[in-house]
Amino acid sequence: MYRLISATPSPYARKVRIALIEKGIAFELQTEVPWHEATATPAYNPLEKLPVLVLPGGDGIYESRFILEWLEVRHPTPRLLPDTPEEILAARQVEVVADGICDAVVLLFFERQRAAPSAEWIARQRRKVEGGVRSLAERAEAAREGFLVGGRFGLADIAAGTALRYLAVRFQEFDWARLYPALARMSARLEARRSFADTVPMPQAITEKVV
Repeated sequence: MYRLISATPSPYARKVRIALIEKGIAFELQTEVPWHEATATPAYNPLEKLPVLVLPGGDGIYESRFILEWLEVRHPTPRLLPDTPEEILAARQVEVVADGICDAVVLLFFERQRAAPSAEWIARQRRKVEGGVRSLAERAEAAREGFLVGGRFGLADIAAGTALRYLAVRFQEFDWARLYPALARMSARLEARRSFADTVPMPQAITEKVV
């Protein structure tokens, strides 16, 4: 059985958890705080980042985008990528935007932990978040059958949905749902799916110094 090393608020780990559930792949969930000294992450990922998918033989597959690619190759049914090259590229672009939103929120979170946060740095990350969500909203307006790419559930929906819910954990002051009703409706539909409902992100206490 696979083992997934995860952190409770991580949108990157949540993407993988959702994909595993959607594909019907059994796995053991190992929850850690990757910033703590006792984390097992370095044993499986030289970059010391989560998530890590640990294979039955003990090898680690890491970085959420690569894990999702690996799962699509090793477990192709059901497909999470669309059917045409154009749609695959569109889904990958949504993933880039969604991951960029999450990256900016992580940078915001840790900058705010500093004794003297940089207002300029914070403003730059906020612009990234707001621009990324605006891009997702434009795609949601044009979506078919309630899904972002190809008219069916897939990678783009997983990436966008996890990014949007992560904002409720680490960036609550951004009321994107009020600004973009179509995107809010799409997010609500996704959160009602079992794979999303079973992986709701939660804040995690960091007790060791990281900044």
